[in-house]
Amino acid sequence: MYRISLTEARSHLPEVVERAQSEAVTLERRGQPTAVVVSPAQYELMMDALEGVSDTVAFDEAMDEEGPNIPWAQVKADLGWE
Repeated sequence: MYRISLTEARSHLPEVVERAQSEAVTLERRGQPTAVVVSPAQYELMMDALEGVSDTVAFDEAMDEEGPNIPWAQVKADLGWE
């Protein structure tokens, strides 16, 4: 990951955007990270990954629900997989 100060990034914004197409660019203020610039493609991949995480959380919550479990064979039959 490439790191650059905000001051320098302002002066070289086209280069920062270009570099972000191939790697994440961390913008720093007083040596501390303040933002990260990524390409739209990388952003979409990250958002898709986060969506998958929320699906996993929903699955975990569903597994914690009280009540009878549905046998896997029945689930497959209901979905037409058998």
